[in-house]
Formats: sequence, C-alpha cells, structure tokens
Amino acid sequence: MVKIRLTRMGSKKAPFYRIVAIDERKARDAQYLDNIGYYDPTKEPAVVKVDTAKATEWLNKGAQPTDTVRSIFKQQNIIK
Repeated sequence: MVKIRLTRMGSKKAPFYRIVAIDERKARDAQYLDNIGYYDPTKEPAVVKVDTAKATEWLNKGAQPTDTVRSIFKQQNIIK
C-alpha cells in the first residue's frame, strides 16, 4: 500500500520535510515513488508548497496520507 508521508531533510536541528508518496514498508528516508511537495516548519510562518495535481492523483489512486500530511492537505484545501 502507498502512503503519502513526510521524509526528513536538512541538517541537524534545522529540519525540513518533503511530502512524498512511498511504499508503507519502506524506511522514513528510503527511496520514494514521487515527490509531491515540501514543508518547512523552521520558518515563521511555516512554508508549505504542494503540487495539488500530483496530490489529488495519488489520493485518487488510493494512497493514504498520514495524520500530519492530512492536516497539511486540509490547510491547502486539497482534502475537504
């Protein structure tokens, strides 16, 4: 099953995250199927950039977002 989740990037104590579609059995930072966007919580306000076409395509294919990604998608009006 495919999940849409965050993968950690950045340096120590300065993280940012990519929003990716990945097989749920893979590790957090393993190779992903598709890069959907990114989330940078270190900025004020937090920076979020999501490719809505890719996100809706993966959701229509049956990919399940994690709780954090679901809340990001709701803020971006991708999920109602």
